[in-house]
Formats: sequence, C-alpha cells, structure tokens
Amino acid sequence: MNGPAALATRPGIATIPPRSGTAFRLLRGQSLTVIDPRGEQVSDLVAFSAADVAEAISSGRSLDYASKLYLTAGDAIYSNRSSVMLRIVEDTVGRHDFLLTPCSRETFEIIYKDPDPHRGCFGNLEAALAPFGIGPDQIPVAFNCFMNVVIEPSTGAFTVEAPLSRSGDFIRFRAEMDLVVGLTACSALQSNNYAFKEICYAVE
Repeated sequence: MNGPAALATRPGIATIPPRSGTAFRLLRGQSLTVIDPRGEQVSDLVAFSAADVAEAISSGRSLDYASKLYLTAGDAIYSNRSSVMLRIVEDTVGRHDFLLTPCSRETFEIIYKDPDPHRGCFGNLEAALAPFGIGPDQIPVAFNCFMNVVIEPSTGAFTVEAPLSRSGDFIRFRAEMDLVVGLTACSALQSNNYAFKEICYAVE
C-alpha cells in the first residue's frame, strides 16, 4: 500500500470521501481492510448481525473480555449478546479507540461551538444504515479505527490526539458472522489533526 493515488486505482479498493460514510454487507469469513491513505484520518466502524440487526458491536463487552482499552491484532470484537462479530487479524498502527461515540451535530454544537454544525459520523452512519432497517437509536459506540485517545492514569481525564497512522497504514478484520457494516471518514476536527481526508477499504 504505497499512497493515495495508487490505492484509489487498485482493484478492489473503495474510497469513502472526506466527512462521509457508507454501509455494506460483510459475509462470514470475508476480510475487511480499513486503510488510511494519507495518514492521520479516523474511520468509525459499526457492525450489526445481518440475521438480527438488534445485535450490534459492544464496546463494553469487547473491552471487558479483552481486559484492556486498546484492541489490536489477535483481539475480538464482541456483540451485545457476547458473540464474536469480528476479529482483528492484522494491524499496522496498534492504537484505536473504542470509548467515544460517533461525532454528531450535537458534538459540533457542544464541543466546537459551531453555528452551522456538520451532521458528523453519526448522521453519515444514520443515512448509510437506513436502507438496512437500522435506525439512529440502534447505532452503538463505534470502533474508531486509527483514533488516538490518550488517558491520564491518575484522573481518568482524556485527550484526543493526532492519529498515529501514516499513509498506507491499515487494520484488517475477519467477519465471524454475516454482518451489516457502517464505515466513515470521520468528520471531527480533533480526531483527524484538523484536516479531513478520505478513507479506503477493501472486502476480500
């Protein structure tokens, strides 16, 4: 994976434009590779069981069962019913977030005091997932690929720092059940070091 221009023309690579999102089916046994083509760009990932979209990825269960905050290669992402939905099989970055909710119109109003707020990843996911019968109240905390949340151990205070990902870095998942996946190129200023870029992905 050598750069954004090469990635955009590589067979099987799809591109999510800056500050937008998409949704698609991912079958059991298929792999999903989320790629940061330019570096320092977050991608929010949510997943639902294709058989019953009331079953969705769970931050709480995944972190609880792994006994750690930062998931990487070898770790599983569990559902709210304690089933393994995805496994991380390869990861060139090693720092992602599974604590913070997708940014939304309210995020931009409350945190950034934006008088004309963007609908954010939440709004992008809401629009992309609607054709699959998934409503806004069903959207869980996302697995935030490449997001770098730094936690102060003594107080629990956290800051959102620039992602550690560089051009061409990626994380690869294997589906352990048939899924509906929502994926974004994140819209939040802090999360992406104040520049908005595309995200690439491949299903194999």
